Amino acid sequence: MRRGIVSSSPVCSKRFEPNIGAQAYWQGWFDGAALPNPGKLGIGIVLVSPAGIRSETSAPVGGSGCNNEAELHALCTALELAFDAGARHLLLQGDSDVAIRYALGTDSTRIARLVVLIDRARESMRRFEEVRLVWVPRHRNLEADGLSRQALDLPATRPKAATRRRRSR
Repeated sequence: MRRGIVSSSPVCSKRFEPNIGAQAYWQGWFDGAALPNPGKLGIGIVLVSPAGIRSETSAPVGGSGCNNEAELHALCTALELAFDAGARHLLLQGDSDVAIRYALGTDSTRIARLVVLIDRARESMRRFEEVRLVWVPRHRNLEADGLSRQALDLPATRPKAATRRRRSR
């Protein structure tokens, strides 16, 4: 296995414990938005150091593109920000299974704009001692989602209210 790239199940079925052994894991969440799709791009990133220090990033991305392009921009930027902040062991979570599969090499595309971003993500991952990419459902990624929407001057996504089914008699 290449340095830095950890093959991970695309679905997070159990909670990951970020301080396994002597390694201190950083945690991160990323999200990208395109409005319309394709259209303007925005990214949102939340990073938390092992000491609990948080940083949030909300930024538009120049140009326009599709939702997968926005997600890959967010993934690349999250990797770069985490490394620059001193992370060497990173658990990075996002709600785009496509971006995660591309970065892990379990899926591919021929779309040139995406290939450039996939290569950038993989190169960034190699700089770390370990990176775990984990897919999470959208409702577990609301902070990063809100930041990506904020970058496009959109309101945050509201969590869906729990609904109870009524039994008919």
